[in-house]
Amino acid sequence: MGDPANRDLLARARSRLAADQLPDGRVSISPDHPEAVWPTSLAVFAWRQSPEHRENQARAADFLINSRGKHWPRTADAPSAHDTNIKGWPWIADTHAWAEPTALALLALKIAGYGGHQRVQEATRLLLDRQLPQGGWNYGNTLVYDQELRPMPLSTGIVLNALQDQTSLATIQRSLTYLQSRVVGLPTPRSLGWSLLGLGAWRARPEPSPDWIYACLKNQARYGAYDTAALSLLLVALKSPGGLEEIFSDPGKS
Repeated sequence: MGDPANRDLLARARSRLAADQLPDGRVSISPDHPEAVWPTSLAVFAWRQSPEHRENQARAADFLINSRGKHWPRTADAPSAHDTNIKGWPWIADTHAWAEPTALALLALKIAGYGGHQRVQEATRLLLDRQLPQGGWNYGNTLVYDQELRPMPLSTGIVLNALQDQTSLATIQRSLTYLQSRVVGLPTPRSLGWSLLGLGAWRARPEPSPDWIYACLKNQARYGAYDTAALSLLLVALKSPGGLEEIFSDPGKS
C-alpha cells in the first residue's frame, strides 16, 4: 500500500470500522444487529500495523478474549459427536461455537499478539475436536446420529490457517490430503482463496496454484464481476504463498 491514494483509502476504511465499533469492543455486521459479532475478528485483521487504530484493535481483542458462545457438557445420548463443552466463538452472540468463527477469532488473537493466551489454546482444542475422522472440516459438526458429515474446502482452508504453529503436522495430515485432492479446479473465489491459503500455511500448496487463481478471475467474464471481498481474498492468496499470517508478518505485503 505504498501509493498515497491507496494509503488514504486504507486509512478511511479502518476509520469507518472504528466508527462502527461498540463500547465493549465488538464490531457487528450492522448497528441494527449488534448480536452478529463475527466481523470483530476481521476488524482486528484490518487494524494490524495501524498506530492510529491500536486502541481499537486492543479493545476488539479484549472483546474476543471475554466472549464465548453457549457450551454445555455432552451427554451420552447427544445426536452430535463433538465436545460441546469446549469454548470457542459463535457467529451470533449467545449461540453455540462453530469452526469458522472460532478459527477467525484464533487468527485474530494471534495477529494481535495473544498467541499464548489460554483462549487460543482452547480454540485449538475445539478445532481439532471438530476435525472430521476422514479429514477436513465443515461448519463445525463431525458425526450426527453416527453418520459422518462431509467436509468443505472453504471451512478446511480457514481452519488450517488458524492451526498453523498450533499443532503438529501429523494431527492435520488427513485434512491436508483431503484439501489437496479438492483444490484442483475449484471455481469459486472464496473456496479457492481460503483453500490455497490453508495449504500454504502448511507448505503444502500445489505449484500450479497461481494459474488456478487467474483461471478463477477469468470466470468473471461468464458469471459476472466478483465483489471486493472475493477479489481481495484471491489477491491475498496470490501474494501470500505461506498462508494468511505471512501477509501480516511482512510489512511490505500488508
